[in-house]
Amino acid sequence: MSRILDLEILPPAQGELEEIAQVHMALSGPSSARKITDQIFDALEQLTRFPLSGPPIRDEQLRSAGYRTILAGKYLIVYRVLRDTVVVYHIADGRTDYPKLFRTSFF
Repeated sequence: MSRILDLEILPPAQGELEEIAQVHMALSGPSSARKITDQIFDALEQLTRFPLSGPPIRDEQLRSAGYRTILAGKYLIVYRVLRDTVVVYHIADGRTDYPKLFRTSFF
């Protein structure tokens, strides 16, 4: 059995997760909010067991910095593995221009 890594969800990602839940709650109710947050938490748990399961991010600059992605429903979780920790930077709708968001946040 492989080792389970620690998980660190940075404040921007935590805020995005809360916003996703609020939007789903407002648009479709508690069942929808619970379903999407469960999908996201399941993906995060998968990353602690299989941290390289998400492919490197498509954006060349972010990929060279070690960022990877994994999908949870229509949401893209952007993370890096740093030592024994999966660090989650953002959770964004995969249909948006998410590389622009990350470049303004980190570069």
